[in-house]
Amino acid sequence: MTTIRTHAWQEAAAFAARHHLGHFRKDNATPYISHPFRVTLTVATVFGVTDETVMTASLLHDTIEDCRADFDEIADQFGARVAEIVALLSKDMRAPEDRREAEYDAGLAAGPWEARLIKLGDVYDNYCDARSDAMREKAKDKVLRALKLAAADPECATAVKAVEALIHSGKA
Repeated sequence: MTTIRTHAWQEAAAFAARHHLGHFRKDNATPYISHPFRVTLTVATVFGVTDETVMTASLLHDTIEDCRADFDEIADQFGARVAEIVALLSKDMRAPEDRREAEYDAGLAAGPWEARLIKLGDVYDNYCDARSDAMREKAKDKVLRALKLAAADPECATAVKAVEALIHSGKA
């Protein structure tokens, strides 16, 4: 019998789908799991990054912040590197907003480029998914913050250009 090897990102897709089960986007109609899937597709097809660690972390990027998954569970199943990236993409929702946002930005700035790249995919998707001018303006503010964090990363150069082109086009 031949053993079929699955990729970590395939297992991450199933893990994320299970953990986001019953969650919806802000329209209350779109299953939330579409967001991590779209972020990963953006990272791979728009930014051209198909590294297994990046794709795996991209699929899992909201599982610590929004679900009951924790660092240890992700590290056990997907490795410490993936868990570290996912943790950097997770805000501490217990902290007051100003402190939480400052700590989040500082962590992304100090962390590996992969976290900033996934963040660019995240804001790209959120900007595209904005359903009103008010939502698009709020999303644009987050896009600008992410661009500032990733601007100096040579590994993120293609992603930075794609995100800049998106917001300058005025289209979503």
